[in-house]
Amino acid sequence: MPKAELHLHLDGSLRIATAIELARTRGIEAPDDWFGMSEALVGEMPGISQAELLKRFDLPIALMQDAEALERIAAELVEDKAADNVRYAEIRWGPLLHVMGGLPLADGIAAVVRGARSAAMRTGITVRLISTALRSHDPERNVELAETAARFIDDGLTGWDLAGQEAAYPDPLLHGRSFEVARENGLRITIHAGEWGGAAQVRRALIVDPERIAHGPGAIEDAALCAELTARGVTLDMAPTSNWQGASVPSVAEHPIGPLYRMGVPVTLNTDDLTVSDLKLSEEYIKASEQIGLSLPDLWAIDRHALDAAFIDETTRDRLRAEFDLWASNVPELAGPGG
Repeated sequence: MPKAELHLHLDGSLRIATAIELARTRGIEAPDDWFGMSEALVGEMPGISQAELLKRFDLPIALMQDAEALERIAAELVEDKAADNVRYAEIRWGPLLHVMGGLPLADGIAAVVRGARSAAMRTGITVRLISTALRSHDPERNVELAETAARFIDDGLTGWDLAGQEAAYPDPLLHGRSFEVARENGLRITIHAGEWGGAAQVRRALIVDPERIAHGPGAIEDAALCAELTARGVTLDMAPTSNWQGASVPSVAEHPIGPLYRMGVPVTLNTDDLTVSDLKLSEEYIKASEQIGLSLPDLWAIDRHALDAAFIDETTRDRLRAEFDLWASNVPELAGPGG
């Protein structure tokens, strides 16, 4: 199946071998063998909290403090996604996390753009980028980030996101000005919500008027909220395995993506992190089938909707739709455009 992935973090998707090499060449204390580095980067299953899961990003961020590392890791992630027949990918990352070694903000963004673009050209897949602000960062710095990120729209950076510890920083309006600046400059809006705080936190995210919400499993608790998400066309970019790791759901099998989809809430299926969740997108699709109970037509409809919700221009969207529909036309269970 050709797949589209809209919720994918760069710093959660570092190849084990690359991490070992970067640690050695940058003089960063870290495990120097594959098993040890895997232990350091892959999150526990199941996990105990969102905060504990986020600690798995500390080492990758430390390794990603120069342009060469950022460009390489972005390129490798695109290559890995292409190998899994992901035909469209949106990669997000927090550029302000990668300036601690003195790398200028714009230079760090440019490095990720170069890496993603070069690998996309080699592999033939389509890639867009999302700049992620952190809830814990100074609001003025996030405004600066929005202004800087918007300079790269023509280079494929098309989205704006807010992520980080919801329990410590629950109110997205703390960063309301950065959302305004991002929107005014043409960036499309998404926001992480609902890994903590359930339906109330998902509802709080609607204050910034996003097109999409990353995660949001707690929405299932509130029928009125689900109806509002459906009416407003707000897509939940869901990641069942990652939510299990972050203790947002008790198990993958009990993840609400199936019930939400059947209620008509727009959803997409994603890994969140290739390495932290130790997961290919095709494997997440298998879990969604075998553990959650979504059928092939269900999965195809969810996959196809990702193209509708993607932060891309209409010409690119039409091309991808045609490519996906050509594949589906040869699958008897998926009759008709879009399944």
